[in-house]
Amino acid sequence: MTKSSRPESLHSAGRKVRLHESIAAHLLLVVAVAFALYPILWVIALAFSGAADLEPRVLPLPIEPTLEHLRGVVGSTLKAPGEPERWLFGIQLLNSIVVSLATAAVGILIAVPTAYALARFEFVGKDAGLRTLLATQMFPAVASAIPLYLILDALGLLGSRSGLVLCYATTSVPFAIFQLRGAFETIPRDLEEAAMVDGATRFAAFIKVVLPAARPAIAVTALFAFMSAYNEFVLAHTMLGREELYTLPVVLQRYISEFSADWPKFAAGSLLVSLPVMLLFYIAQRHLVAGLTAGGVKG
Repeated sequence: MTKSSRPESLHSAGRKVRLHESIAAHLLLVVAVAFALYPILWVIALAFSGAADLEPRVLPLPIEPTLEHLRGVVGSTLKAPGEPERWLFGIQLLNSIVVSLATAAVGILIAVPTAYALARFEFVGKDAGLRTLLATQMFPAVASAIPLYLILDALGLLGSRSGLVLCYATTSVPFAIFQLRGAFETIPRDLEEAAMVDGATRFAAFIKVVLPAARPAIAVTALFAFMSAYNEFVLAHTMLGREELYTLPVVLQRYISEFSADWPKFAAGSLLVSLPVMLLFYIAQRHLVAGLTAGGVKG
């Protein structure tokens, strides 16, 4: 073998190694995706199967396909004495979306100026305030159910969507503050100083320079606040007492009782409940990577 042919053989061997590594990595990804999607396939099979029971099998496919379970969930109605019949599922879906959007809006509106102040200014009580906010994240939501119930009862907001939004804001605001504080710290101060040298006020620099730079982090924070409120069950079940005020997680729980379970309708409802979140993820997908990494590196 000549000297000129040795580098070519080494280069060919290197390409084969890289090809094998690429194939192994893709196979691993395929296995991971299949592992994640397999339970979802069972939910889809349950939702669209007309058979009473699904026998265990490797590939879950609907047996006697039907849309009856979806119609049963979507077509639920409410008839109050002396009032026209109303579309109950549509009201409950609207409740979930309105409460979740309001929770995200409240969290962002309070957290954005608070996080900016914590990231840019030094003031008395800053460290103590951060530690207090961190302490609030160490307790589960159910631990605050009784105090929140008593507070809402005293304010006359018990059994209302506004009261539920206030309950959810107690957890969404601290999380949003911590998330956005890290994002604001990654934005160079030089950008604001340059804007102020050109004649902008601190507020104008914040609106025109900082907020556009932090938009991915704000979008992801709002998305997480929306999802946490949209999927929450304990507080919604505790604070809401009327069927027309229920959110969708409470509605799904009603298909599973102590002595029986309507799994096909539960699966159909789960798919319907997931659609708004999937749509929201699709809309905000371009912000996800940038927003999730915002605040991970300072400077």
